[in-house]
Amino acid sequence: MAPVLEKKLLSAPGAGDTLENNEEEEGQNLWSSILSEVSTRSSSKLPSGKNILVFGEDGSGKTTIMAKLQGIEHIKKGRGLEYLYLSVHDEDRDDLTRCNVWILDGDLYHKGLLKFAVSADSLKDTLAVLVADMSRPWTVMESLRKWASVLRDHIDKLRVPPEEMREMEQKLMKDFQEYMEPEEAVQGSPQRRGPASGPEDEGVLLPLGENVLTHNLGVPVLVLLTKCDAISVLEKEHDFQEEHFDFMQSHIRRFCLQYGAALIYTSVKEEKNLDLLYKYIVHKLYDFQLTTPALVVEKDSVFIPSGWDNEKKIAILHENFTTVKVEDPFEDFITKPPVRKLVHDKEVNAEDEQVFLMKQQSLLAKQPATPTRATESPARTASGSPRPAGRAGPTNVASVSPMTAVKKPDPNMKGAAANEGVLANFFNSLLSKKTGSPGSAGAGAGAGAAVPGSAKKAGQKPILTDVQAELDRMTRKPDSTATANNSPPKENEA
Repeated sequence: MAPVLEKKLLSAPGAGDTLENNEEEEGQNLWSSILSEVSTRSSSKLPSGKNILVFGEDGSGKTTIMAKLQGIEHIKKGRGLEYLYLSVHDEDRDDLTRCNVWILDGDLYHKGLLKFAVSADSLKDTLAVLVADMSRPWTVMESLRKWASVLRDHIDKLRVPPEEMREMEQKLMKDFQEYMEPEEAVQGSPQRRGPASGPEDEGVLLPLGENVLTHNLGVPVLVLLTKCDAISVLEKEHDFQEEHFDFMQSHIRRFCLQYGAALIYTSVKEEKNLDLLYKYIVHKLYDFQLTTPALVVEKDSVFIPSGWDNEKKIAILHENFTTVKVEDPFEDFITKPPVRKLVHDKEVNAEDEQVFLMKQQSLLAKQPATPTRATESPARTASGSPRPAGRAGPTNVASVSPMTAVKKPDPNMKGAAANEGVLANFFNSLLSKKTGSPGSAGAGAGAGAAVPGSAKKAGQKPILTDVQAELDRMTRKPDSTATANNSPPKENEA
């Protein structure tokens, strides 16, 4: 009876269904717990497929700074569209992923290659970086406008569905409005934030300013100023003042407001703000916490995150303007220094070696005549001495004749040639005193009588011999010559 009753109780309607329902509920709870755990793990993992799109002029340092973030010191720069990657590590969950970095060439001819870097599907996972060079500040604004236009044209060509594009634009606007100053107490490695939920996150958003996000591209934008170590060079060599850098920063920050972009001043040479740049990139792409507040005190290490700036904060820079106005064009005040004219023709257009040597040989062949003139200069200086005024013709012959009697100086003895010239001048002075004295009339007459009768041609030997004898006598007896002014000349002295 008992087995039959047990069998009937088990076969009673509703008893077996209750046990099966309990088993099914337990199974469902198990699967739900497994799925929730898997979903939690998957949501905590770092996503893959994130992209960084880098624009900038050639030589602006865009490849160098991205390679520095990757950990590469020396990299060969390519052409067209370069590819790098950044290793992103989540230390809390020990997770690692790669972030793609696409660097467009500075030549606009290669802008068509952007289609291989970013597509319509991957646009929402992209961060655009506009690089400008601080060592050439007069090109900063023109470069930023140029590459922002290239980015906008590429996004328009992707033809993203309007609904997706609108969602991207609203997300960018919300991120800008929800910016909050980070807590400086939380320092260390980047940490990811948890999923935003709850009524606290749905606060009242402040309206945007007049010139804020007027060019909403749907992707976050970062303006990167490289080579900020050149600020000291601009101050020393190009006379840049504080007003120049404040004016420049004002224009750049207003440009950033139009695109909702962040601004970072960097220097690879001095390794300035490189770690901050990496932290901001992973903050925008992987939702890591940003623990660094805005930095606007140091002019060479400015950091302005997206959402922090506004027109009132920028107006603080305008208080120091004295020689420029806020509305003045950027290129009128930040001008390119004048280029110093240097003669580079001889360096660029190098002359042939053999032609150069032939010219030098011809120049050297003309030089030996110069030393000969130098050795003859003392004699020529002595012969060219001015003659005393009022002297007769025969006296002129006598005044010149001592020079012909003087021995020619030895070319190898410069001191002897100078001494001979001094002696010749001394003898000329003695002759001039002799002819100008009162008692020398007879001598002058005698000399004058001797010249017509005996000299047929100028410079004959008898006259030269008499003059030489007179000079010898005057040299031997200078005192007797001075005292015998009134005595008539002897016949042999004529």
